[in-house]
Amino acid sequence: MSRLVIFVSSGGYEAAWQATSLGLTAAAMGDEVVYVFAFDALRALARGTFGKPLSERESSAATRGQGLGAPLPMSMLNDARSLGARAIACDTTVKLCGLDPADLVEARQLDEVTGLPDIWKLTSSGRLLSF
Repeated sequence: MSRLVIFVSSGGYEAAWQATSLGLTAAAMGDEVVYVFAFDALRALARGTFGKPLSERESSAATRGQGLGAPLPMSMLNDARSLGARAIACDTTVKLCGLDPADLVEARQLDEVTGLPDIWKLTSSGRLLSF
C-alpha cells in the first residue's frame, strides 16, 4: 500500500472532480489517501459548496458529467472517506480562512486539523498531487 497526499486549494468543479476522482480510485485500490484542504477549497467545504461550478465552462462540464452519469465531487469525497481516506487541513490555514477548527471537525467536514509539520511528514513517503 502506498500513500497519496492530495493538496486541494481550488473549490470549483474541475479541480474538485480531478482531486476526488483520483483519491477515490486510490482509496478503492487500497492506498492510504489524505486530502489536505486549503483556502478556496477549504472555504467551499465549510460552506457546503465544494465541487460546485465556478464558471460557465465548469457548469458545462458539470452538465456533461451528469449526462455521463459521473458522480459529483462531494459524493466521491464522501465515498473515499468511507473507504478510509482522510480530509485534513493546517490549523493556521483554517484560521487564515476565518474558520473555526473545532467546528469543521465537529461537523465532520474535516477529520483533523493539524500543524504544518505533521502535514509535511505525510509527504515524506507518498505521492503528491496538487489542485
